[in-house]
Amino acid sequence: MTINTSDVIVIGGGTGGYGTALRAASLGLDVVLVERDKVGGTCLHRGCIPSKAMLHAAELVDGITEARERWGVKATVDCVDWGALVATRDDIVRRNHKGVEAHLAHAGVRVVRGSARLTGARTVRVEGVRAEGAPAVPAGNAPHGHGSSTPDGYGSSVSGAQDLTARRALVLATGSRPRLLPGLTPDGRRVVTSDDALFAPGLPESVLVLGGGAIGVEYASFHRSMGARVTLVEAADRIVPLEDTEVSRHLTRGLKKRGIDVQTGARLLDAELLDDGVRARVRTARGETRTVEAERLLVAVGRAPVTEGLGLAAAGLRTDERGFVAPADWSRLETAVPGIHVVGDLLPPPSLGLAHASFAEGLLVAETLAGQPTAPVDYAAVPRVTYSSPQTASVGLSEAEARARGHEVEVNSMPLTAVAKGMVHGQGGVVKVVTEAGGGQVLGVHLVGPHVSEMIAEGQLIVGWDAEPADVARHVHAHPTLSEAVGEVFLTLAGRGLHQQ
Repeated sequence: MTINTSDVIVIGGGTGGYGTALRAASLGLDVVLVERDKVGGTCLHRGCIPSKAMLHAAELVDGITEARERWGVKATVDCVDWGALVATRDDIVRRNHKGVEAHLAHAGVRVVRGSARLTGARTVRVEGVRAEGAPAVPAGNAPHGHGSSTPDGYGSSVSGAQDLTARRALVLATGSRPRLLPGLTPDGRRVVTSDDALFAPGLPESVLVLGGGAIGVEYASFHRSMGARVTLVEAADRIVPLEDTEVSRHLTRGLKKRGIDVQTGARLLDAELLDDGVRARVRTARGETRTVEAERLLVAVGRAPVTEGLGLAAAGLRTDERGFVAPADWSRLETAVPGIHVVGDLLPPPSLGLAHASFAEGLLVAETLAGQPTAPVDYAAVPRVTYSSPQTASVGLSEAEARARGHEVEVNSMPLTAVAKGMVHGQGGVVKVVTEAGGGQVLGVHLVGPHVSEMIAEGQLIVGWDAEPADVARHVHAHPTLSEAVGEVFLTLAGRGLHQQ
């Protein structure tokens, strides 16, 4: 057993953890990052990156269909070579992973591979420490978390334990895992979660997706593009229920147009495993019981923070009733125990559980520890994106949220098909802006349609810099573009409307 001392110990190598480590090291702090498997966490290995790679492939398939049916380009998809698709996806993940490792090494961050347990407010025991490049233990042999890249993998064990001491701070960044439903045990084939859906064998002919948040919608969209029959079940009265109601409405319309069976206000009653799939009973919004048979049942009902085995009590910490580790000071993301900070999916709302929010949280904590001037993360100015077809992208308050907070609001919407480039794409969509009445501050920007994930950066700056419609209207948007619709909406709000009266 060895004893090591550093300025900062970061537990968990996902986006929040490695982001904290990189920034802290760049500011001259001595940093140790503890990760039980591969740095990069859920986003890199099971979530954001591989899923968006697959969604890009789905977009290519959709493009061929559009070329044939709309543009007279007589092309067809003979088949999808699943092995080739997976190989490309995995190569993208592998190169990103190597890049993160190289950044950490260049920054001088020491990565200790093993399972961390707090033994005090500044001390950590790392067990199952393994050498660089040692293989992980098979899935199922250890609890999930700490940015692990296999569903339950800690990492190979043989070199004993290390005791680590932090001179300045501990940073908890152990991430999250999919929430499960009672009686539904994932088997990686018939019942899968968002963590293992991409790694299930082959492409199913039919899928039942439970959960109409961003993750569920993305997987429903992907499987439909790949030819599957898809049923999407959401318990709330609309999909992406945290978004503006107009966003939900336009997205629902787009998904249904593609042939996805969207059931809102519906609940799973039970599910029976079959040899080749599942048979589920669903209670619809009308109170009817409907039987749905599918080759695969995908559970996407949210994520839960990972704290099991972390030893929070030994450091004087505990979780809230939902399992989150809440900060006592949001401006520093510091817990009630001085010197212990939290980033990423361990944080309760208003943190968003998004990778880019985790990066911002990591920057805040690292700069706080280095004595740099900081400002709290402005979660209202953090963009939210769903990478389905059509896409959604939002920043700031929805119309309902703005009214509930007592704002007198003015709202303007414009369909993307009202501009030439929107007609070219032919996928519908909308731009909606919520402002203070009388030309006041922009409170929210909400988009639905093709490529809006690349358009929301403008909305982020508008909301984040407290701009007013007149500020935006004086800037000229290129024609013809989809973003031209954003410009038109602000021109109208500023009293200078051209095509929108």
